[in-house]
Amino acid sequence: MIMHTRLTMFSVLLGFAYLTVLMTAGCGYSIHRKADLPFTEIRIGKIENLSLEPKLQDKLHKALVREFTKNGITVTPSVGNVLSGVVRRFEMSSLSEKKDITVEYKITIDAAFTYRDNDGNVREIKKVISPFIISSPASKDMGVLLGKRDIAEDEAVADIAMEIVGALIFK
Repeated sequence: MIMHTRLTMFSVLLGFAYLTVLMTAGCGYSIHRKADLPFTEIRIGKIENLSLEPKLQDKLHKALVREFTKNGITVTPSVGNVLSGVVRRFEMSSLSEKKDITVEYKITIDAAFTYRDNDGNVREIKKVISPFIISSPASKDMGVLLGKRDIAEDEAVADIAMEIVGALIFK
């Protein structure tokens, strides 16, 4: 009886391990070691904001630092690998309203980035466009509406950062 229980427990654990590997491999995800990364350090150069949205370059810089760090890459000011960018356009348009208050926004960010490695090789990541939709409950409180707008901007630049880091790491 005890031997049967141990065998069943082992079979269940083995089954879970098999399913985990199968699910991870089957849906496009893969596990990478830090040694497999094309670089381990990067400097974020100038991010130019040509849009009319204030402080967008600062939000994008923070989002890039967060995303690189999440992927095991150190952001440092004294390394040869440099990522620079230009935000050309930022649009936030109303998709739906409830009682004359916007409850769903579409944010579009149009940006282009350039990566230069230690050897001076340049790689352009052109036309990163992020259509991002956010919904919020209707509120007449202007503070709540402005806060939702700020959160929407943060989520949109995080989406851009994820796309850029992914393009650099997983060529």
